[in-house]
Amino acid sequence: MTCEQVMTRNPKCCVPSDSASRVAKLMKIEDVGGIPVCGSRDSRRLVGFVTDRDLALQVVAEELDPATTRIQDIMTREPVTCRADEDLESAFRRMETNQVRRLPVVDHNGELVGIIAQADIAIRSHNVQKTAEMVSEISKPTGARL
Repeated sequence: MTCEQVMTRNPKCCVPSDSASRVAKLMKIEDVGGIPVCGSRDSRRLVGFVTDRDLALQVVAEELDPATTRIQDIMTREPVTCRADEDLESAFRRMETNQVRRLPVVDHNGELVGIIAQADIAIRSHNVQKTAEMVSEISKPTGARL
């Protein structure tokens, strides 16, 4: 099975200059916990990734103003990615190794074409054992988490 077979195609993205507030609203509308960050409104070139955890820890917990805090200041730059034609097993390993719950899917030019989330794998891969192992590995404490 390839990444393309389980990914959600053409996910919504934000841009580095977007406010934390705007991105939080986008997460709510899309019912997602992470948003890819693309270079511009006219480009799907992936430049970062921001999660609900980033918003909670870097904006809310630090008492920053979500209307003026820019995503470029809190996003993960150069996020872990995969390619659509990659074997899903390699995406599993990458998610486990890097303890990420979402994996942007890019083409050979670095353009965002999809995203794989834990839910996509659970719903579409039909491999209950592998899904359970992945969730366990991703969820291991790192010491930095509470």
